[in-house]
Amino acid sequence: MNQVAQMVHITKELSGKWTIPILLTLEKSGGRFTPLKNNLQIAPSRLSNNLKSMVESGLVQQISPFERNHPLLPEYELTEKGRIMREAALIIAHSEHQLGQGFLAAKAWNWPVLIALYHHYHEFNSIRQLLQTATPRILSTRLKELHEGALVNKTLTIDPTPKYTYALNDRTEPTLQVVNRELAAIL
Repeated sequence: MNQVAQMVHITKELSGKWTIPILLTLEKSGGRFTPLKNNLQIAPSRLSNNLKSMVESGLVQQISPFERNHPLLPEYELTEKGRIMREAALIIAHSEHQLGQGFLAAKAWNWPVLIALYHHYHEFNSIRQLLQTATPRILSTRLKELHEGALVNKTLTIDPTPKYTYALNDRTEPTLQVVNRELAAIL
């Protein structure tokens, strides 16, 4: 897998409302379910579902009852992959603060689209081909939202056939340059 595809994969895996907050909070709260729930102010069922999917994807593992501080209380810890993804989550969280557009990673495909645009995938079909599993509808929606959020420029070209091309704007480009460099360093 080439480096661009790896970055797209990492940012896709970090997408979702709770993935980054859980990764960033897990170490601070000691990995116990209740402190994690209280720190994030999340519903228990929502946290349980997110932790289950993070266990399935190999980011988190549940500590066995014999190794826990209290055998009846669930406890979690980051796996090796989870620690790497935590570093990527820190990079994304810092970059989102710089962009000032809120929590972009909460919606699937925002960051993979930005990474694709940074690496000069400017046409809808080329972005879709890079992202592989993104549907045309979700990709169209994300490009529209990023354009409306003033992170992406949208240009209509007429010759030879009419089509839109997309590019990062001058304000977004430097932040994505830093994200690209720092993600490449942890790969």
